[in-house]
Amino acid sequence: MGSRIPGWWIDAALVAVALGGLAAGLALLLAGRNDDAALAWFLATVPVLLALLVEIVTSLRRGQLGLDIVAALSMSAALAFGETLAGNVVALMYAGGQLLEQFAQQRARREMTALLGRVARTAMRHADGGLEEVAIEDLVPRDRILIRHGEVLPVDGRVAGEGALIDASALTGESVPVARPPGAEVSSGTTSVGVPFDLIVSRPARESAYAGIVRLVEAAQRSKAPAVRLADRFAIWFLLFTVLVAGAAWIGSDDPVRALAVLVVATPCPLILAVPVAIISGMSRAAGLGVLVKGGQALEALGRARTVVVDKTGTLTQGRALLARVEAQPGFCPDEVLWLAASLDQASAHVVAAALIDAAHERGLSLADPGGVVEQSGAGLAGRVDGHEVALGGHGYVRARIAAPPPDADPGAADGAARVDVAVDGQLAGILVLEDRVRDDAASVVRRLRQVGLGRIVLATGDRAEVAAQVAKALGLDAVAADLSPSAKVDIVLEERRTQPVMMVGDGVNDAPALAAADIGVAMGARGAAASSESAGIVLLVDRLDRLADAVEVAQRTRRIALQSVIAGLGLSVAAMLVAALGHLPPVQGALLQEVIDVAVILNALRALRG
Repeated sequence: MGSRIPGWWIDAALVAVALGGLAAGLALLLAGRNDDAALAWFLATVPVLLALLVEIVTSLRRGQLGLDIVAALSMSAALAFGETLAGNVVALMYAGGQLLEQFAQQRARREMTALLGRVARTAMRHADGGLEEVAIEDLVPRDRILIRHGEVLPVDGRVAGEGALIDASALTGESVPVARPPGAEVSSGTTSVGVPFDLIVSRPARESAYAGIVRLVEAAQRSKAPAVRLADRFAIWFLLFTVLVAGAAWIGSDDPVRALAVLVVATPCPLILAVPVAIISGMSRAAGLGVLVKGGQALEALGRARTVVVDKTGTLTQGRALLARVEAQPGFCPDEVLWLAASLDQASAHVVAAALIDAAHERGLSLADPGGVVEQSGAGLAGRVDGHEVALGGHGYVRARIAAPPPDADPGAADGAARVDVAVDGQLAGILVLEDRVRDDAASVVRRLRQVGLGRIVLATGDRAEVAAQVAKALGLDAVAADLSPSAKVDIVLEERRTQPVMMVGDGVNDAPALAAADIGVAMGARGAAASSESAGIVLLVDRLDRLADAVEVAQRTRRIALQSVIAGLGLSVAAMLVAALGHLPPVQGALLQEVIDVAVILNALRALRG
């Protein structure tokens, strides 16, 4: 089926007409008014048939051929041969199936539009010893705002004060609130369910995680790409088979009613809707888990994938620097070194500065105000903290500011970790070692992906070979390719596609070409680059790797259910056609039998809504 007549109310009206005509005809038949009953069934069938013919013409203009042609043939033949009751039953079956698909579409749309309704418009900002209500567009990093009980967080930020209790169920599907300590990052779109707390704004509202989710959902709703229907792949062959069996029944018996009976039981109108009902139900289920699926074709491709090509930074790893350890020099303790460095870094917007400040907050350190700060972009910064001259940054930058320089050779940091040297009053105080850690759930997600049939997992990254090898070994991946350019990532994907359907998972701008080249691309999180989210068929709206395994399981289950509907429905229809061709199944009974078959497969398709 191609273009749909817009509006559920039209489908509801067609159902009402078909059902009303059927009831009126039966009442007239019981009253002995046979001709009037036939007229009622005729009039009830015509509007549905006309609506179907409009859809068929629209589909044919787009080069699409569907099984709905069989429904049109059976209704037309029923009216032509005077079997108006059979035609009315087929019309009711068809219109009811259309309405059921609308129900499934509305359900999926509600899952996504529920996200849009949670957008906060204003926030209470601390100013001049009081609170002022401002538009969220006016918030800037480091603003301090009050989050009240039951309020949706308008922007991303860090918890200030005593901590917070956060409900993330709208984004992650989890029902249990999570306690977030002081200094912890919390995401916009989540809800405060504990006592009020202050939030230090991390980024403007337009750059927040929730704003990214809203943009993705709105883009998906504007998309007009038609869903792929598995049943339509068999349409031409099933149509030819139906015409041949109907023609043979007519010629062999010299009875056109036998041909009509074959057409009636071959009318899988709700059956061809059962596949999109399953697909849409699967998309609805995925949306409830925080996974945006951009269409039925994307969901089906995800279910068929057997190889995963995955990026490292921001996908298998946290995607941001985290403090691994503090190597304090004699005369200094680790917390002191971190306290001085983080206090000075409050004047910097560098990503490493944010990591050190977060680490200090996690350790319960109360930072001092820095003064006289001078920053050299990409190298380091220096200033005063609590009466001490502090400098931190790269090895060369700090070495030039201490009285007794360490050896000229830069020892770097093992296993690809980064280092920040810290000098206090002209003396090396310590080294802060940062690393992009593997996600806590990465190993368990890799195991789950293998369990559901993704037997080959390949790491493809632009990072250094030794770093990539360490991650691949820790997670037990099958192959690793490092130092890759964006075009080289595409080559990896194309090479893997030669043997099996490939899923590519990434989050950066450099991943966008590879995401587009794969059978199905999956972008990690709404904070990922816009290019990667646009290139991907599936977007994980929450920054959680386990949602990838959830999405694969939903896609595979949905595809199984859809195939079950196709095979069972068409198989039973073929059996009924043969019985009808032999004269053992009159048109009316055949229509009722076909309705039972189609209702059964549609109910089976709705199982995709459940977990």
